[in-house]
Amino acid sequence: MNGKKGLLLVLSGPSGTGKSTVIAGLMGLRDDIRFSVSATTRAPRPGEQDGRDYYFISREEFLDMIGRDAFLEHAEYVGNFYGTPAAPVEENMRAGFHVLLDIEVQGAAQVMAKRPDAVSVFLAPPSLEELEKRLRGRGTDDDERIARRLEAARRELAQADKYTYTVVNDDANEAARQLDAILTAELCRSDRR
Repeated sequence: MNGKKGLLLVLSGPSGTGKSTVIAGLMGLRDDIRFSVSATTRAPRPGEQDGRDYYFISREEFLDMIGRDAFLEHAEYVGNFYGTPAAPVEENMRAGFHVLLDIEVQGAAQVMAKRPDAVSVFLAPPSLEELEKRLRGRGTDDDERIARRLEAARRELAQADKYTYTVVNDDANEAARQLDAILTAELCRSDRR
């Protein structure tokens, strides 16, 4: 690309905040960004492809990668491991691409501890009421699951001050433009030149 190393962009936010829509908008605005693919030990779901949706690996391989410190972050969730392999992230950044990680707050904390140069952005809903409306509008969760998601959102929102930037997603196109502006501003920082 331009001979300069790309940036690592860490994006977190509660379920229902619209991360996927905002990410798609950002990817449409820039051709110099790549989305990080996570590894998991769970089985592929119908339609998922290895290397596109996840790197599907065995539990033994995952544990070996943990032992080699080959993940930027990792966690076990409902009996399966999930993690962000460091090698593809570094390869893309060396090639001059910015790498976007869509990651929950615990994983983001691990990445930010390992990579203090990461640009961290918390994507927040306009309000908890709006978040509940969005979650209900999906039509995929019952009342109990929505209540759990809202409680998790409260805990996650309490971590927003740990991020360098906060973007409120009351309009996905505007939120994508703000992420684009953050990347542009970070590239203009004196210490990055």
